[in-house]
Amino acid sequence: MRKLWLVIKREYLTRVRTKAFILGTVALPLFSIAVLAIQIYTAKGQADHTLKVAVVDNAGGLAEAIAKGLDGKLPNGQPAFQVVKALERPAGGELDDLRNQVKSGQLDAFLLVPEGATQGKAAAEFHTKNPGEITMTDSLDRAVSDAVIAQRLHERGVNAQDVGQLVKGLEVKLIKVSSAGETEEEGQTFVTAIVVGMILYITLIIYGVTTMRSVIDEKSSRVMEILVASVRPVHLLMGKILGVAAVGLTQYAIWVALAGLVSAYGVTVASLFRPGASLPSLTLPWALLPSMIVFFLCGYFLYASLYAAIGAMCSTDQESQQLQTPVTLLLVAGFLLFNIILHDPNSTQSFILSMIPFFAPILMVLRISMQTPPLWQIALSIAISILTTAGIISFSARIYRVGILMYGKRPSLVEVVRWLKYT
Repeated sequence: MRKLWLVIKREYLTRVRTKAFILGTVALPLFSIAVLAIQIYTAKGQADHTLKVAVVDNAGGLAEAIAKGLDGKLPNGQPAFQVVKALERPAGGELDDLRNQVKSGQLDAFLLVPEGATQGKAAAEFHTKNPGEITMTDSLDRAVSDAVIAQRLHERGVNAQDVGQLVKGLEVKLIKVSSAGETEEEGQTFVTAIVVGMILYITLIIYGVTTMRSVIDEKSSRVMEILVASVRPVHLLMGKILGVAAVGLTQYAIWVALAGLVSAYGVTVASLFRPGASLPSLTLPWALLPSMIVFFLCGYFLYASLYAAIGAMCSTDQESQQLQTPVTLLLVAGFLLFNIILHDPNSTQSFILSMIPFFAPILMVLRISMQTPPLWQIALSIAISILTTAGIISFSARIYRVGILMYGKRPSLVEVVRWLKYT
């Protein structure tokens, strides 16, 4: 056990001290935080600016109603629009003056309501120098529509003092019901599922290939001959797999800690950029985090054993490229099947796919993040994965103990089968 521990320690410390590990661990959360900060800062720059506008009413009788309807508020409490001028059926020269004022920055924009607007013959136009500055499009559309509808009702003898309330629709919110309670769904469940699937997919490939390259590097440098002289091959294999697994868990722990900090202090930091800013509410299934760890370990041990066996059969990276393709395709297939889970996580297809040990590390966690399945299904998937992984490790260990000392020509399938029969 002491020698096994030394191998685990060596594999772990060798990797966590590398620049690649530090950059890979820190870069992803920092990139996510930077994107969030940029969005908040951008929203701040747009939302705090009151637009100075003029209303040009060529239809007649709409300018005053539109000006009253532009009552939207910015997050800081300031009005979204300031109507500085309202013109009814102006001459052509006045329109040119308004265009020059927009170009010079005296006005942010002017709204042109054409003749025949109440009959729907032409669309209103919003002339602005910077279209990206408009953040209150809904308020603008609503003010124009309400004024036009009120005018139509008036022409038909109907008195409509508050058209907005008469024609206002009713919003339908999507509420997710779970064992943890009810939360408003704004797409966070879908995003969580995709992020979780991507993290598992990427880390399984990265650490599986890392195990394979570690074996190839030690073979090519002849270090393996020294190691085998003092450590049993099966202990060397398990030490490599466990050491790299510890690296992956360390990376997960750092990401979870950073996510906790963002969750705890994200609103406070966001409010410094934009008062009143908030982060989307997110209620994660209770089984998501532990299941991620369990299925990552199951998937990692399974794929790392296969990659280690491939590394033992090859002497260079070039030789390993072709052999590792079938193993990598299994991971890719599991990720590409996520649409079935997203469409219906409790369907028969989803159940069957999440029981296949090569797909379960990604697909079962996706099911849990979307809609937690019964506990017996999670337990069954874990049991099948563990049994399959134990069998794969047993076969890989037989290939590994012979292949690590084989150099030169890559073994044929017949030779690999012969290795499996060695006792």
